[in-house]
Amino acid sequence: MAWIETVPEDEWDGALADLRRRVVDPVYDRVDHIMQIHSLDPDSMAAHEALYRSAMRSTKTLRKVDRELIAFVVSSINECHY
Repeated sequence: MAWIETVPEDEWDGALADLRRRVVDPVYDRVDHIMQIHSLDPDSMAAHEALYRSAMRSTKTLRKVDRELIAFVVSSINECHY
């Protein structure tokens, strides 16, 4: 696992504090590592979040739950545990 410098969650303020509300896992009240790596560049975090929301939006041919399952299977195959 790569160690990437991040801003600790308890130090997020300003733009990061606003973004935290959008990216926090509501069940565990924490931000996933894949999003935390953007903490040094809030604009990239906002872009990542927007891309995720767009990719996971339901369509007539693929529901959100189906997209989530596809992402889960791909992550499992890639041994990506985040």
